[in-house]
Amino acid sequence: MIELEGVPELIDPVMVAAFEGWNDAGDAASAAVAHLDKEWKGEVFAALDAEDYYDFQVNRPTVFMDGGVRKITWPTTRLSVVRVGGDKPRDLVLVRGIEPSMRWRSFCNELLGFAHELGVELVVVLGALLGDTPHTRPVPISGTTSDADLARRMDLEETKYEGPTGIVGILQEACTHAGVPAVSLWAAVPHYVSQPPNPKATLALLNRLEDLIGVRVPLGELPEDARAWQVGVDQLAAEDSEVAEYVQSLEEARDTAELPEASGEAIAREFERYLRRRDGGTGPGGHATADGSDGTPGTPYLRDNPSGRARPPKPPKPPQAGGDDEESSED
Repeated sequence: MIELEGVPELIDPVMVAAFEGWNDAGDAASAAVAHLDKEWKGEVFAALDAEDYYDFQVNRPTVFMDGGVRKITWPTTRLSVVRVGGDKPRDLVLVRGIEPSMRWRSFCNELLGFAHELGVELVVVLGALLGDTPHTRPVPISGTTSDADLARRMDLEETKYEGPTGIVGILQEACTHAGVPAVSLWAAVPHYVSQPPNPKATLALLNRLEDLIGVRVPLGELPEDARAWQVGVDQLAAEDSEVAEYVQSLEEARDTAELPEASGEAIAREFERYLRRRDGGTGPGGHATADGSDGTPGTPYLRDNPSGRARPPKPPKPPQAGGDDEESSED
């Protein structure tokens, strides 16, 4: 029985979810929901029972001190609600947790129960995967859905993926079978610099989410962090000629593939985002494109290389024929 005492009646609610683990390369997706929760000061109203879904030998609880008293934080999934103001206010239900270890169908049914009780009109699940994409180019974001009508209405790709999947794919299918419109947004993270955090991928996901649901997302320090991340990776890659050569080959392949589409659609989307931010004020951090720039050509950015970042590994050898592509093949 789901009881939501203290939660007000919501306005055009959208559920936005992300889960740490297999579907969260560079922690890009979970960081995006954490950013929304922080910027809009989300209020947690529910948490799933950790005993039901998590193997504590895989996701261990943590002990901490609170005013001299030892307390335990259990791995779980929490739901919070935020209200986005403006001319057309709407509410977001934020779902942030860890990919469950067991009972995935029950896990999804419980989340769908909350969605039904709250009158959620759309579920957007964020994910991030490893890909052959250069860190110097805009982060590729793909939007997919299992609903052909929704794909046409929202200009998304109807998913055709076959293979191993994570909780993002399972939740999207559960929504489809329950008649709840659901979309997945995926960021491609460079596999040669996959360690978290990846603020550039997080920023790209938030920009695409903003376009999808028509709200202005406050970016805070995220554009600055994205630029610092790219400067840091540039410096590390420049120190290794093999890595630099590999990045150049990825850039050439990417530029060649995208040359035919100097897509008016992408330009129009960026212009709409610019108008939305201009009308609502730039806010802290200003406007940033998906590539982490501030939209001002030739503006230098000077910031120290983030400390503690590991050197990018050597480019991997080409996969053998018949090998699995696991995470990078997930759509």
